[in-house]
Amino acid sequence: MKHLRTTLGLKSKSELGMILPHEHVFVDLRTPDQPGYAEANTEDVVRLMAPEIEKIKKLGVTALVECSTGGVGRRADIDLAVSLATDFPIVVPTGNYREPWIPEWVRHASEKQLEAWMLRELTDEIGETGFQAGWIKLSAGDDDMTALETKILRAAARAAAQTGAVIGSHTIKGRVVMDQLDVIEAEGYRADRFISIHTQEEKDFALNVAVAERGAWIEYDHVGRAGDDEVAELVIKALEAGCGDRLLLSHDRGWFDPALPMGGTPKPYTHLSTVLLPELKRRGVDDGTLMRLTHDNPFEAFAR
Repeated sequence: MKHLRTTLGLKSKSELGMILPHEHVFVDLRTPDQPGYAEANTEDVVRLMAPEIEKIKKLGVTALVECSTGGVGRRADIDLAVSLATDFPIVVPTGNYREPWIPEWVRHASEKQLEAWMLRELTDEIGETGFQAGWIKLSAGDDDMTALETKILRAAARAAAQTGAVIGSHTIKGRVVMDQLDVIEAEGYRADRFISIHTQEEKDFALNVAVAERGAWIEYDHVGRAGDDEVAELVIKALEAGCGDRLLLSHDRGWFDPALPMGGTPKPYTHLSTVLLPELKRRGVDDGTLMRLTHDNPFEAFAR
């Protein structure tokens, strides 16, 4: 039986309902060499972010995927604290972001060392948190992968092949996604265990479809950040193109930012539930399809 690996342990599909596949609880977009990087008082984060979790619990959301990875302030201990305070499972990644958000130790590590690090977090625990990483989050340059980003991807593919974990990548260009899939397959892993994050940023819709037809997940994660008509039209276009079985929807919102006073002002994770889903239904998308997009697909993408 497949499960999500979460802050609250293994969760089966029967224990879950709606899942948000791309959100952030805590992010630091300063580079890791900056003073104060990823530093925050845990109680302050809980105070700011727990109410945002409580809002979506009332809407029937049962889990979310934390997309803050190495290099952009991943704090698995803080994710755990928020999770425990709200009794809400969060899926936390291993992996690392793109240049220049790459710590010196990752820059100098061998592929084998990076593979071993990710494998340990996927199968044992992240640090001393007591819970396993649920997936691997990476990124690539907007126009191409650098040699360092490619090294990280190869290590990730090897760790994923041993665990069944999904690899997700912040990648803007569809052709770069295709290059990433080539690397993953060359390492013996599968295109269907890859998530093309921010697929909407590739404006050539044919490339959205090509990525999905290759087997990868495509993710439209600008709900509430772009115009509702624009997002609804894109989702319906993807459904009409036969991509419904490979489509994920989310906000890419939140979050506590330690670079801002008191963490800044979070943007709610509610727009998908309160605005977009009713709009899609109004436009004729049936309940079964909406259930697949918000319940089935996120579980299938991240479970192993």
